[in-house]
Amino acid sequence: MGKAVRLKITTKDRVGMALDILKILYCYNINLTALEVKPGIIWAKIDYKFDIDLDFLKQQILNIKDVMEVVEISSLPHEIKEKYINAVLNATKEGIIAVDKDGIITTFNQSAEKILNIKKEKALGKSISEILAPNLPILKTIKTGEIYDNKEIVLNNNNSRSHYVTSGRPILDSQGKPVGAVASLRDIESVMELVYSFTQPAMNTFDDILGKSESILRIKEMARTVAKGNSTVLLRGESGTGKELFARAIHMASPRRNKPFVAVNCAALPPTLLESELFGYEEGSFTGAKKGGKHGLFKYADKGTIFLDEIGELPTHLQVKLLRVLQEYKIRKVGSSEEIPVDVRVIAATNRNLEELIKTGQFREDLYYRLNVIPLVIPPLRERREDIPILAKHFIEKLSHKMNKKISGISDDAMKKLLNYNWPGNVRELSNVIERAINLCNDRIELGHILLKEDLRSSSYHNFEKETRTLKDLVAKTEKEAISKALSRYGSIRKTARALGVTHATIINKIKRYNITT
Repeated sequence: MGKAVRLKITTKDRVGMALDILKILYCYNINLTALEVKPGIIWAKIDYKFDIDLDFLKQQILNIKDVMEVVEISSLPHEIKEKYINAVLNATKEGIIAVDKDGIITTFNQSAEKILNIKKEKALGKSISEILAPNLPILKTIKTGEIYDNKEIVLNNNNSRSHYVTSGRPILDSQGKPVGAVASLRDIESVMELVYSFTQPAMNTFDDILGKSESILRIKEMARTVAKGNSTVLLRGESGTGKELFARAIHMASPRRNKPFVAVNCAALPPTLLESELFGYEEGSFTGAKKGGKHGLFKYADKGTIFLDEIGELPTHLQVKLLRVLQEYKIRKVGSSEEIPVDVRVIAATNRNLEELIKTGQFREDLYYRLNVIPLVIPPLRERREDIPILAKHFIEKLSHKMNKKISGISDDAMKKLLNYNWPGNVRELSNVIERAINLCNDRIELGHILLKEDLRSSSYHNFEKETRTLKDLVAKTEKEAISKALSRYGSIRKTARALGVTHATIINKIKRYNITT
């Protein structure tokens, strides 16, 4: 094949013009490779492998009736359009694949090359079922015309693994029948990053962990140091000491700070649900499973950190799966036989005695040693009493702003009461006590506003509860009397409801509650 020559032929619009030009090309045995026609213009692409001079050929075409001009050009309109399309396809981060009605790949952009680890040259003109897999959803689309959205695909080809989410649309002819299909692909990591960008919570740093005591400063410094690595961290301490605060601070001080931080309370979910939430599940793996399956939190946390709070409550069968994650860095979805690699740093926390749980067979010893690589023990509040004024001031400022109240401070007597208390609930309990005090005071927190556990058990507090219950009874009695009188006066439930300014259903419910005779 010789050099390609492209001609733009300007003509008057008449029937048979294209045929006359084709006759000239045929006469001189010139191979035509492309032809585009619109009223008044004909574009032709020919192989320049002929014996006559190009200027002579132009003149022969000009001699045709109604031909006005013949000029050589660099590109045909469809070639320019194709270049624009390719530029757009290669500019997008999504992989784009198009196939014809036989499943032959016609389009394969640069992002598809990266996601699938396959060169464009190897893919174009080949069957997608042979290049990728025989059961892809796009193959169903070219047969039925059905669209699909966000299908998760995992491919293992030639020692190469691709994990992506794909959506597909049919290409239809004038009669609405599929003549091909196009699919978009998004690498699973980019999907996870997009989700994380919308759901990322406000994170804490070590500066948010308040205190000047030697014990808290020492544990913060140790945590800052271990944050730089990838080893598993086990946070130990009583309930309310701030273990999750430390976990978030470690994440934010680590190289993974711009990746997901996922917090899971192992005691908050039933075992079967916890397994599917942690590891994900395949479609149809159990009754009620989400169509298309679901990613687990380990996969969502890929490249980031997962915080497993109350790890001592993890069921033994899930301890085995977690052990495999820590050993092999692979997870297996519920209902799947395939293992998926993950790159996750695990931070666990517990307020239970894991050593005792090992003795009773409730916690695996091998998992304990995998988790206990870097143990950090958070001191209880009673062992760092010098931090109580700092924490109390912080909570007063934070909570008063949240509750839209101006609190000038706290009295010496009130602070003394805080300092002398044992704080079994630690920092969390201190926060609750301060919030309760802010609700009770008008300007400054005084001694009487500090209600601790023993205060709540006192007779005066119970008398307050008794009075509150009496007030509720009084309200109920008033409601009953008002409804009874209205029913007697208006004669129907609907008219009574309208008169009292409530709904028909509300009156019916009140009648049942108070046993009102209608």
